[in-house]
Amino acid sequence: MIKKFSILLLLSLTMTSVSYAKFDIKASTAILQDYSSGEILFEKDADREIYPASMTKIMTSIIAFELIEKGDLSLDDKFLISENAWRLSQSGYSSMFIMVNDEVTVEDLLKGIIIASGNDACVALAEGIAGTEEEFAVLMTSKAKELGMINTNFSNSSGINDPENYSTVRDILIMSNYLIKNYPKFYEYYKIKNFTWDRTGGDPITQGNRNPLLYKNFGADGIKTGYLAVERYSLAASVKRKNRRLIGIGSGFKTKKDRSRESAKLLTYGITNFDLIEVIKKNTVIAELDVWLGNKNKVKTYINQDIYKTIPKARKRYLKVSIDYQGPIEAPIKKNDILGTLRVFYKDDLINEYKVLAFEDINKVNIFSRLIKSINYLIWGDV
Repeated sequence: MIKKFSILLLLSLTMTSVSYAKFDIKASTAILQDYSSGEILFEKDADREIYPASMTKIMTSIIAFELIEKGDLSLDDKFLISENAWRLSQSGYSSMFIMVNDEVTVEDLLKGIIIASGNDACVALAEGIAGTEEEFAVLMTSKAKELGMINTNFSNSSGINDPENYSTVRDILIMSNYLIKNYPKFYEYYKIKNFTWDRTGGDPITQGNRNPLLYKNFGADGIKTGYLAVERYSLAASVKRKNRRLIGIGSGFKTKKDRSRESAKLLTYGITNFDLIEVIKKNTVIAELDVWLGNKNKVKTYINQDIYKTIPKARKRYLKVSIDYQGPIEAPIKKNDILGTLRVFYKDDLINEYKVLAFEDINKVNIFSRLIKSINYLIWGDV
């Protein structure tokens, strides 16, 4: 028979009513995501094509991080600086101020890219990894497609104005999410506020991180600003409060002040209007289901992924979870067998389903024990 097992969520309910006014920010395009649940809390023309400017550098660093993780590159490796890379430090662009024939470590180049937003450092890293910036851009675009960034093409490593270097805030969100999830150790670079480069032929130069939210008591820990005359100001931003992270991407802010204020407004909207609920923790026992003809009468079950849901504040009571399964489940049962379905409801509407897996092996009892159990069942209905 089909059995339904209800899981009671132990939630502290906030009964204060919340009034939601129509929300907007002064940007041409924007998107806000609750990182753990993956849910989009706000979007504004999120698939509109943009020039990502220096947000491009997120992918530049991802390519390097991937090679380091694979063992094909080291933070201590040094790259020889070409005239091509050096020229970008002489052209009025944001720069690390490297010199021709300098030998610079990968780590310093990454800090020059992430903290100082050095276009010269981007070219040096790209040439060191792929031989030419053009070949490096091919790697970047290939990675973007792999991540599902279907509306993105990279033509350079820095984001310098080029009509063939384009993306969307939705794609920038995908890229930012991937960075944080897959390279948490390297992501620490993004919250560093200052970088000092002991440059050749001059005094050391210290530059501050261009992310304005890092200087507010706000919980921001990344990610990357951008500016192009045609696109105006942009920012990929992340804020972490306790165990909750929000990622907001905006482009087309008219001024630096707008970029800072409106990005903070976007992230604050997510923090103050929504709650993140941990529904299930992966790889932990969630329920015990009835077993038929097994050496145990119950089998422990689990879900193999964390389940988080983001809901409007003061709406926790509307979130419900149940497990449906055909039971009792006949032994033998092997660990990781699919035993049922966990369903998540909000206001009685089904919003997600997940496979319920066996947490343990359950062996079948011997023929004598099976006979006794069958007799008991016929007489008493006792399994």
